[in-house]
Amino acid sequence: MQEYLAFRKMLTPIAIQVIFWIGVAACVILGLVGIVSGASAPLGGGGQVLAGILTLFLGPLAVRIWCELLIVVFRILDTLGEIRDKLGRG
Repeated sequence: MQEYLAFRKMLTPIAIQVIFWIGVAACVILGLVGIVSGASAPLGGGGQVLAGILTLFLGPLAVRIWCELLIVVFRILDTLGEIRDKLGRG
């Protein structure tokens, strides 16, 4: 608890994992909605079906890449803190 109050331990990496799963769920739901609404359109729903399929498969990939980039920043912060601690002792 003391680490959280002193801001030595970050909560954001945990929040990024939650955001990832919410983003994946949103992509899947939006992709399925796009496919169904495009398939049920009387004329010209092919583009919407294609967009739904792309959202269904590429959306989670894009969310994963974005979240990984955010996590890399926090890993760099942790590594720099470890380097600082080791240099301070030496």
